[in-house]
Amino acid sequence: MTAACLLGLTLPLARPARAQTFTRADTAALHKTLDAIAAAHHGVLGYSVLNLDTGERMSLRGDETFPTASLIKVPILVTLYDLAQKNMLSLDDPLTVLKIDQVPGSGVLQFMHPGMSLSVHDAAALMIILSDNTATNLLLDRIIIRRVWEKMEALGLPHTKVHSKTFLRISSVAMDSSAKYGLGVSTPNEMAHLFALLAGGQAVNPAADSAMLAILADNADMDSMQRTIDGMSVPHKTGATDSVRTECALFRLQSRVVACGFTKANQDTRWVVDNEAQVSLGKIGAAVVAAWPKK
Repeated sequence: MTAACLLGLTLPLARPARAQTFTRADTAALHKTLDAIAAAHHGVLGYSVLNLDTGERMSLRGDETFPTASLIKVPILVTLYDLAQKNMLSLDDPLTVLKIDQVPGSGVLQFMHPGMSLSVHDAAALMIILSDNTATNLLLDRIIIRRVWEKMEALGLPHTKVHSKTFLRISSVAMDSSAKYGLGVSTPNEMAHLFALLAGGQAVNPAADSAMLAILADNADMDSMQRTIDGMSVPHKTGATDSVRTECALFRLQSRVVACGFTKANQDTRWVVDNEAQVSLGKIGAAVVAAWPKK
């Protein structure tokens, strides 16, 4: 029985009718390397790595729930595009930024003049590329938080949930879980599965998933898994709070590899480029890229 079957997930693995033969990794060595990175980390680190074309998979604490921080913005993006595909909204619909909507943290809309207008698509791009919190809240107002739950559950991801708007705990739809996990919650395996669905055109549909991956490839945060990787376009999303760092990424090597790293209870709470959790995630990214040949 495969690891995917043991996890109860139906994965978009090798594409049919491909003549190319994909090289497999030394998964025992990679697993040992990744476990050593996790063991050395001063906090709790879990990961999930999945090769979509060979079926190779490994994880540590893969089914454990972690705070997502802004990584939960990917499920919000998927739900948004799903609603657009169902004609329940349009990506061209206008949104108006009011003073009451502007919240601190990441992003640029908090600094803009109240009353400015932007499209749903523009807000989605800002939510992913700059992790804009104000843009995120505008979109959550539009799509309704519980719809993100429904979409993730429909995709077989029951532990992946957004709790509230950013910096507005009062808007939480699950106050106990919100107090424990913050903005959102997921597991390394579930978030890896979501990225696998996006890579396979199965999160919404091939056209929508391709558009979302293009936005994710423009993510400006390169301080974690991508910190030592050059010359490669990597659809990815990060998340950060004082004691949490997270990231999921799709590495387009000779084969397609999804890697997700989650940390919590980190001792290093500094907001610096060499925060230990970011360095640990960087080591995971480097190990994954080194394990399989590039194109």
